[in-house]
Amino acid sequence: MSDKVGNTSRSPRPVGWPAPQFARFRYSRDKLLIPRNLCCFARFLYLARMPTQPSKTLETFDNPHPQRDYTIRIRMPEFTCLCPKTGQPDFAVLNLEYVPDRRCVELKSLKMYIWSFRDEGAFHEDVTNQILDKLVSVCEPRFMRLTAEFNVRGGIYTTVVAEHRDPAWKAPERVELP
Repeated sequence: MSDKVGNTSRSPRPVGWPAPQFARFRYSRDKLLIPRNLCCFARFLYLARMPTQPSKTLETFDNPHPQRDYTIRIRMPEFTCLCPKTGQPDFAVLNLEYVPDRRCVELKSLKMYIWSFRDEGAFHEDVTNQILDKLVSVCEPRFMRLTAEFNVRGGIYTTVVAEHRDPAWKAPERVELP
């Protein structure tokens, strides 16, 4: 069976359709070749090696510039937990801002930690402070602020802001440019 563009029985694509680009390349990570027959999403999961379970463990790494005050901002738009009264899911956007001291939080472990609240019942105020307390205990930052903007529930939006400040740290003065 052959078509005018050269399709054969081994090529199920319609006439004139280009071959998928990812099928032409072999990806390698740590000198491990990934089979070509995996779909694109399976390749992503294979490369990422994502654990299938959430984790309450937070990992850190050494601050590459501990002598300088600088701000790290992390936005987590997919936070979910359960309402302790109704069992219904609550959705929030978490915004983390901090000035690191000696340690910075590792992002993949933060993602797995945030994922661990998905099946837990918690009041908005409590879960925001739990997350901040855990981050402060692991990172020991000069300053940290966690803002949790919960989606509407019963016509009410909730925003919880929790902060930690090291008593020995003095914030630098804000510079206004012309």
